[in-house]
Amino acid sequence: MVEIELLETDRLDWALKQFKRKMLRSGLFKDMRRKRHYEKPSEARRLKAKAAERRKHKDRKRAARHARDSFG
Repeated sequence: MVEIELLETDRLDWALKQFKRKMLRSGLFKDMRRKRHYEKPSEARRLKAKAAERRKHKDRKRAARHARDSFG
């Protein structure tokens, strides 16, 4: 549960900004977006595998770039 302590002197725009920041850091926005619609277990597995493939590809590109820069 995300909570923000407010004083009477705190501004509303500041409080909203703090709330949004805490929500983003806690991962609740991402979780709410993911749970908005039902996802079949087979679809969840497919998306998870696709995300893993993207991460692996990204890591390979990063490692290749790092190796190229260190020789250079």
